Amino acid sequence: MRLFLQGAAILLAAGLANAAHAQGKTQKVIIEDDDPNAIMLVTIDKAGDEIVRVMNETQPQRFHDPKAPRFILTDRKGRFALGIGGYVKATAEYDFDGISDDVDFYPSLIPNKGQGTYARNQFQMDATTSTIFLKLVGRTKNLGDFVVYTAGNFRGGDKVFQLQNAYASFLGFTLGYDYTLFMDAAGAPPTIDFAGPNGMAFHRATQFRYEHTFMQRLKMGIAVEMPDVDGLTTSNERIGVQRTPSFPLYVQYNWNKSSHLRVAGIFRSMTYDNLVAHKAESEAGWGVLASTTFNLGKSLQMFGQGVYGRGISQYMNDISNLNVDIVPNPEKQGEMQVLPMMGWYAGLQYNITPKVFISSTYSQSRLYSEKDYPRTPSDQYRYGQYLVANVFWNITPNLQAGVEYLHGWRTDFDDMTRQANRINVSAQFNF
Repeated sequence: MRLFLQGAAILLAAGLANAAHAQGKTQKVIIEDDDPNAIMLVTIDKAGDEIVRVMNETQPQRFHDPKAPRFILTDRKGRFALGIGGYVKATAEYDFDGISDDVDFYPSLIPNKGQGTYARNQFQMDATTSTIFLKLVGRTKNLGDFVVYTAGNFRGGDKVFQLQNAYASFLGFTLGYDYTLFMDAAGAPPTIDFAGPNGMAFHRATQFRYEHTFMQRLKMGIAVEMPDVDGLTTSNERIGVQRTPSFPLYVQYNWNKSSHLRVAGIFRSMTYDNLVAHKAESEAGWGVLASTTFNLGKSLQMFGQGVYGRGISQYMNDISNLNVDIVPNPEKQGEMQVLPMMGWYAGLQYNITPKVFISSTYSQSRLYSEKDYPRTPSDQYRYGQYLVANVFWNITPNLQAGVEYLHGWRTDFDDMTRQANRINVSAQFNF
């Protein structure tokens, strides 16, 4: 009950602070009493230096992740703080001369005439990426900096609340549900499209990981992750229970706050049931990734990533829609195989003014054939291309507007290509 009362106090104080700001006044909102163990409500810029540092340094770094909270609850000694924040985002989308059949723009979901839709135009509106989070940070003698973080949006079925992150971190260890180490969230280019470049490595998993920083610039990490396997099967195979976790790891070198180079790898074993031999069998998947982002002067930021591997479709943005971690082996009934796959993107961002920037990114993902799979040319996805150009305006520190153009191509194994175009317009308010 006490926590609910504190939460109500936060919302009331935040409303008073916003009202005062709207009248052109600066107001510091603090809830105080004479109890030495009392909790104070402050704006983050008034919190202790260590709390501000931990809160900012441990905030997720993907473009679509929320910023550090504006208001926090802190104890009088400034060692512990609870922040509540997030954003509300509304997007209007219009597809023309071809559609991507999803609220996010995936080239793999550009339909052909035999897939149930003949429409060449589409209008959609979306607010389900709006996000809310709770974040507890603190400084302790034995555990050092620790973070407990939960966040979610409304991307569940029928627009229900869906968990996006839930983890606890201390002494370099993290336990919970978060981005995989086999991706580079901080190296993703800015897009209104929530999915982002189709060749980008992207995945969330329940995991136990350890990360450590050496000499302030070199960082390494390794994890044990819950396996997530999807495959195409026939009557001779089925996806079985998984017997082995996935093992991602990475090395990253930073030379300033906005420039780094990351190299990552992953190994996974995928179990399936061979219904011909009546036994469980496994196929090994692996992948390698290299990514970077760096600035050229004060105005230009570059982004790039390349990933290649076998049986890693769950970790690749566009190909994850195809369920091709493992596929049937046409040469041996009941057996399955892993296919090679690749993805990459390159992009740039130019800051016109401190409040306005433009960006553009080109990306590609590709699925390769092996062992005569598929046996005949078909309408199965072979590769996709993704081109995006946008402009963002930070109207205030908490309000951002943007407009974006997207173009996608899908080419199948029968060499048929179809395309789609989309215009996105968005407004986002951070709190």
